[in-house]
Amino acid sequence: MSSPPIREEALEPHIPIIDTHHHIWFESGFPDVPYPPYLLEELMRDTTAGHNIVGTVFAECSAAYRPHGPKHMAPVGETEWVAGLRPEGRGELAGIIAHADLRLGSGIGEVLDAHQAAGGETFKGIRCRAAWDEHFSFPPGVYEIIPGILRTDAAADALVEVARRDLIFEAWVYHHQLDDFRRLASRQPNCRFVLEHLGCPLAVGPYADRRSEVLEEWRAGLRRLAELDNVYFKIGGLGLFPAVHPDVWAEPRSSEWLAGHWGPEVLFAIETFTPDRCVVESNFPVDSPLFTYVAFWNMVKRMTASLTEPERARLFHDTALSLYRLDLPKPD
Repeated sequence: MSSPPIREEALEPHIPIIDTHHHIWFESGFPDVPYPPYLLEELMRDTTAGHNIVGTVFAECSAAYRPHGPKHMAPVGETEWVAGLRPEGRGELAGIIAHADLRLGSGIGEVLDAHQAAGGETFKGIRCRAAWDEHFSFPPGVYEIIPGILRTDAAADALVEVARRDLIFEAWVYHHQLDDFRRLASRQPNCRFVLEHLGCPLAVGPYADRRSEVLEEWRAGLRRLAELDNVYFKIGGLGLFPAVHPDVWAEPRSSEWLAGHWGPEVLFAIETFTPDRCVVESNFPVDSPLFTYVAFWNMVKRMTASLTEPERARLFHDTALSLYRLDLPKPD
């Protein structure tokens, strides 16, 4: 797609929204992807562009790591930096999901405590980019994506420390890794687990011609995962390269078109997890080549128009507020 995304006016601008996943960076932590800077100025340009964004959660992206000291402590620099950016009197950057290496096992506690000291009440937990497929790679950023990391004893030991501190654990996995995530979540029932990026049903490479098969496997994996009541689901990543079929990129797409394309999967996920365990993420600016920030929220609003008003309130705001325990004013 050579043309820029379609610009739209915000639909239903009265609905309070918490964006549960976006990034901030001087330059992208993905060295092979030339994303421009996305700093507080760009974030606030998006959050004030028409929708009623009352709060956001930052997701780690290998930015502002400590240049010196022990390597396993380097990610704490990102939390220090982002915590210092939070604008006074506003909801942007109300929560921080940081990074800590699961290979540290029980030794991860030192890193978690350092994140807590750096971020205070804004530090909510950690995430792991565990998405791996033998057919292609996705730029991992500063840290390496370890095949099968969620299946290791080290990861299980690390999650004991996450649970002990009542923190959140999030992961990005592909659809064929959903059971890895489920097994880890089942071992720590008192820990809040969050599956990012819609569970990423792959749509590129050898998966492009197997769409029905992929979605069948994805749906079955989500059903099994939803049996665990400590697992939450993020609706987003809908412009993330591995999950977007090449045909979608043929021309600029409106929120109406994209809602029709993704609607069946999103509504299936909401029905499976219920609005009490679903939140929504923009994944900006990673998803920005396919749609604008305004168009993304338009798309989700179109897809969820059939839900009741209380269900939409939970989906767009209330569940996120409770899950991340955000200190935000009550919406009007």
